Amino acid sequence: MYLPTIRQLQYLLAVAELRHFGQAAERCFVTQSTLSSGIQELETALGVQLLERTKRKVLPTPLGLEIAEKAREILKTSSDIIALAHKDKKVLSSEIRLGAIPTIAPFLLPKVLPPLRQAFPELALLLIEDQSARLLQRLESGEIDCAILAMPYPIGRLESQLVGAEPFWVALPADDPLTEQSQISSSALPMERLLLLEEGHCMRDHAISACHTKAGSSTTPQSAAPFQGTSLYTLIEMVSGGQGITLVPEMALDSALLSQATIELRPLDEPGPHREITLVWRATSHLKSDLQLLAGKLAKLIAV
Repeated sequence: MYLPTIRQLQYLLAVAELRHFGQAAERCFVTQSTLSSGIQELETALGVQLLERTKRKVLPTPLGLEIAEKAREILKTSSDIIALAHKDKKVLSSEIRLGAIPTIAPFLLPKVLPPLRQAFPELALLLIEDQSARLLQRLESGEIDCAILAMPYPIGRLESQLVGAEPFWVALPADDPLTEQSQISSSALPMERLLLLEEGHCMRDHAISACHTKAGSSTTPQSAAPFQGTSLYTLIEMVSGGQGITLVPEMALDSALLSQATIELRPLDEPGPHREITLVWRATSHLKSDLQLLAGKLAKLIAV
C-alpha cells in the first residue's frame, strides 16, 4: 500500500491554500519544479487528480480539498511528535519555527535575535514572514510553532502572551504644514491624504482604529485612502515623494527605512497604545513551556 510522504502532503496543502505554485514553493522552501513533481507523483500513486491546472491558475479538485484537510491533520500530528521528542531537552535548545508579520519582523527581529542567541546558544529559530491570517493557518496546521502578531486580532482558541505595546507616529513630507506641530491629533489629519496598507495587513485596521475622526465627519480613513500599499517601505516612499501621509509603528523609528527617508515624524496624539505585540501558539503545543519562556524574554528585550 502506498503511503504519501510528509513532503508531498506539505506541497499539496500549500497549493490548496495559496492557489499558486510559485508561492507554495516559496512557502515550502523548494523550487517550483520540485513542488510540482512531488504533487504529480502523489496523484500518480493515488490514481486521482488533486489539482486542476491551467496556464493562469491552479485549483484543487473537491477530492484535492478533502485530502488537503487530512494532510493538515497529519502535519499537525507530525509536528507534535517532533515536539514530544524534544520536550525533555534543555529549555530553548531545539528548533522553533517562528512567524512574524511584515510590520513587525524587519524592525523587531534585528533587535532581539542577537541577545536571544547569546542567552540560548542552542536555540535554532527558523523565521517566516507572512500576513496574520496566513500565519494563523500555518500555526493551526503545525507548519510553524508560534507567531509574533499585533493585537487586537482574532486568534480563536490559540494561546498568547503579551510581549510589548506601542503607539503610532505620523509620517509627513518634509515641507508639510503639519510639521509645525509637536504632536498631531487624528482630528487634524487630512484623511483624504492618509495612505494605508492594503487589505490583509492588520496594521491597516489598527491605523484606522487609531484615527478617531470627529463626530459627524463624512471623511473616514476607509473611504478616503487614495493609495493602498503592499508594505511600509512603499508607503514611506510615497510620503517622501509628497504623495500623502501615513502612520508608522514606534518600533520602526530607528530603522534604516525611516532614517534614510526625506520625511518628518510626529507622535499621534491619541490615547494608546495603538497596538499590542503578542506571541501566539497552539494551546496543545508540547513546546508551550519553551514558548512562554521565549515570550518572557522577548518582553524584556522589547522593553530595553
